[in-house]
Amino acid sequence: MHMVGTASTAAEAVRQFSALHPNVMLLDLRLPDASGLVVLRTILGHSPQARVVMLTTYAGDFEIQQALECGAYGYMLKSCDHDELVAVIRAVHSGRKHVPSEVAQTLAQHIGTEALTEREVQVLSEVAQGTRNQDIARRLSISQDTVKSHLRHILDKLGAKDRAQALAIAIRRGIIRL
Repeated sequence: MHMVGTASTAAEAVRQFSALHPNVMLLDLRLPDASGLVVLRTILGHSPQARVVMLTTYAGDFEIQQALECGAYGYMLKSCDHDELVAVIRAVHSGRKHVPSEVAQTLAQHIGTEALTEREVQVLSEVAQGTRNQDIARRLSISQDTVKSHLRHILDKLGAKDRAQALAIAIRRGIIRL
């Protein structure tokens, strides 16, 4: 096993992948200039056979699910031990997908729950910035009643009692970032 390259930005990661065509790529979820999911989509758009393992510190079910749905072969936490990482790289190289049990448990906790829509995530992101309903409505070109409706749906879907609890849940699950 040989490391053929490294990158510290999304743009560099895409360039390195295109130039080096590694058998397995380890990719962080968060890079200084873009999301690792953007890099993953870009690479898979050009090389659908690429085998990419997300290696990150973020264990939120929303982020894990997004990475796997985008085509990642695996999702590993940086806290994993060296032997486990080597085993995953070998498994992915041979064409198998891999998610460690702790990651699978995180996913399993939310199977069957209704996901937030893109618009609901936008509304919740605005709430996280401290934006008032009337300003959210203006920014998103929707009515205040629609904002209130989205907020009710968000609370129901997340099982939250209020905005603060919804924000805490959304941050923990990786639905929004501050």
